[in-house]
Amino acid sequence: MIKNYRKWFLASVKRAIYDFGMLQDGDRVAVAFSGGKDSVTLLYALDLLSRSLPVKFELAAAVFVKTGWPMDLPVIEEFCRSLNVPFHVAETEIAKIVFEDRKDGSPCAICSHLRRGALHSKVLELGCNKVALGHHLDDVIETFFMSMIYTGQMRVFSPVTFLDRTGLTMIRPLVYHPSENIVSFVEKENLPFISNPCPANGATQREVVKNLIADLVERFPNLKARFLNSLQTFDQRNLWPERIPKGKGNNIDKNI
Repeated sequence: MIKNYRKWFLASVKRAIYDFGMLQDGDRVAVAFSGGKDSVTLLYALDLLSRSLPVKFELAAAVFVKTGWPMDLPVIEEFCRSLNVPFHVAETEIAKIVFEDRKDGSPCAICSHLRRGALHSKVLELGCNKVALGHHLDDVIETFFMSMIYTGQMRVFSPVTFLDRTGLTMIRPLVYHPSENIVSFVEKENLPFISNPCPANGATQREVVKNLIADLVERFPNLKARFLNSLQTFDQRNLWPERIPKGKGNNIDKNI
């Protein structure tokens, strides 16, 4: 039963990798490794796939960005050791900067920016050309609603993103899986993980949106699958027409 679930789970990860051309021969891949369920699942899945995919890539590192809060690192270090994946730590003072120096009422944006910078620096230092992130389908949906509600834009992140400034490519192999699949995979495979120690965890704008989506899913159980389908079949023409530029066929009375 567990092996069947593993096969089913990995099939969707492989499909995402193939659909978006995430991996090529010779890639050196680093996993952004927080030690939470998502990144643990990602590292484990990529390790399994590295033995079976026809694409020959190297799972070169698991990179943990140390923010300054106490965490049980030996648990995730041992997990990486069991997979024979080198574990690397990017040392930072993000906790101090965000909660002591700046004392911003909305710390998530600056924290995310600083963590991303530290991660990319370490990945480049290790000679990797790709960094894998543990974002899943729930993250895609939450990003869409957060963007629409808080900024008035309809946007999601891409499964593959090339970063001009660094030359790195970010890949997100778990995008086809909703969060409940990740939880089930961790339980069935008995994978170790650590909790998020951030004091703002559970009290952010993302948490508000997460609760909103949970309410919607309770009413519409197929919401996540249909959201993914809507992304894959999206046609701009079915949403809203482009505005006609002034002076280009627009004969509406200019005095209106």
